[in-house]
Amino acid sequence: MAEEEQTQLNYIPETILKKRKSNEEWALRRKEQFEQRKATNKKSKDYIKKPEDFIIEYRNRELDLIRLKQRVKRKRPAAPNSKLLLVVRIQGKNDMHPKTRKILYNLNLRRIFSAVFVKANDGIMEKLQMVEPYVTYGYPNLKNVRELVYKRGFARIDKNKVPLTDNNIIETELGKHGILCIEDMVHEIANIGPHFKEVVTFLWPFALNKPENGLRASKTLYKDGGDTGNREDHINDLINKMN
Repeated sequence: MAEEEQTQLNYIPETILKKRKSNEEWALRRKEQFEQRKATNKKSKDYIKKPEDFIIEYRNRELDLIRLKQRVKRKRPAAPNSKLLLVVRIQGKNDMHPKTRKILYNLNLRRIFSAVFVKANDGIMEKLQMVEPYVTYGYPNLKNVRELVYKRGFARIDKNKVPLTDNNIIETELGKHGILCIEDMVHEIANIGPHFKEVVTFLWPFALNKPENGLRASKTLYKDGGDTGNREDHINDLINKMN
């Protein structure tokens, strides 16, 4: 009788076993991707700037500051009903004034092709207007929110970039908010839940790929045929090319 009870206690449903195996395979893939990216980031090319390069950069930065002040004077775009936005940095830094760089850093967009989720409000829209030539943004759909978090999600723990290979990491950091796994994070972001801020602060900015066909390197607004500014729902087309 005791042996029969022991056998019943040790029985694990097949669906749970399959899920465990799937989670283990996913964790291994994420670890491999993380190691590959670390190896790629170590590769760099040395370049010595010429004096004329510094002169051109200085002039461009001063021009950038003048244009920033002009953008601030324009009518600020209205916040689109606190919708979820994905903001992608698409321009470099050589012609950027330090004030512009500070705003981008404040948005956690330190590198080209980095991306972050934000909730649209007056403060965010003001910042986006100030750095308009360097970013593009829009309304990501649920599919792309999920794919970004699962495929490119990394945690920020003690200022370190940690791969999300185990839900225990999420539970340890966000469990007090009722967020225990990646799917909970996806739900919180997509629905701009009460702990949206905690989740996006926990996430490291997404590192996206350069689009296959590239960008036009144009600082003209997207609505006027360029690359920058608000793409609204069309941001999903760009995510598909960069993810």
